[in-house]
Amino acid sequence: MTGVMLGGSRARGEHRPESDWDLGVYYRGEIDLGALQALAGPDVEIAGPGRWGPWVNGGAWLKVDGVTVDWILRDLDRVEKVWADCREGRYEVGVQTGHPLGFWSPCYVGEVALGQVLADPAGELTRLRRQAAAYPEPLREALVAGAWEATFLVGVAAKGAARADLLYVSLCLSRAFGVLVQALFAANRRWCLNEKGALAVAEALPGAPVDFGGRVRGLLGALGESAESLATAVTEAQALVDETRATLTAYLRDTAVTDG
Repeated sequence: MTGVMLGGSRARGEHRPESDWDLGVYYRGEIDLGALQALAGPDVEIAGPGRWGPWVNGGAWLKVDGVTVDWILRDLDRVEKVWADCREGRYEVGVQTGHPLGFWSPCYVGEVALGQVLADPAGELTRLRRQAAAYPEPLREALVAGAWEATFLVGVAAKGAARADLLYVSLCLSRAFGVLVQALFAANRRWCLNEKGALAVAEALPGAPVDFGGRVRGLLGALGESAESLATAVTEAQALVDETRATLTAYLRDTAVTDG
């Protein structure tokens, strides 16, 4: 193992009393699963790399004195490759169990940037954490530019609305709003780790339209089932997407002048 980091809400000081303890277990090459098994005990199942999907490598769920502790495996070589991509404005969105919006690759770097180093014999995690403290401008620009997908999604959602296809419309709108949330985080140079709680943070960020969160919740919470109600929701979603993209463009322009 290369090192261990405390992640999640506890690392950021946003936890509740019942929140899990998330420990990122970083490694290079082959990880010694036997050593982890010995540490966890015989009653804990250790999931090796790939068992939990292409992006969440594996790990284990433990109970320590009645407290839930999650081990999450992270390949540091892959994390560093993603970091190199981020600095060049490149990112991926992969299918991953437990991530309904998809796994956005910059999350790997964000976990290090926002986590707390617990063990780091060679200083590798500390070095990467220090580097990732500065959000890469190319990534910022790429994620904001990626908001074009939200426009495309509400456009195709209109076709589903005409067929009263609730599942299709709801999926399109949910993803469209999720893409906007990612763009809002990036515009503010903030790492977005996953979908949980992201809307509540995004709606309070500079560059978000007035009542962004309330409008998203209102639309997703009352789609209805008829072609008429779905068409109305899509029309309102289109207006929100257009407004958000416009405010993001203005925010980037204004902050570029300010930062310069």
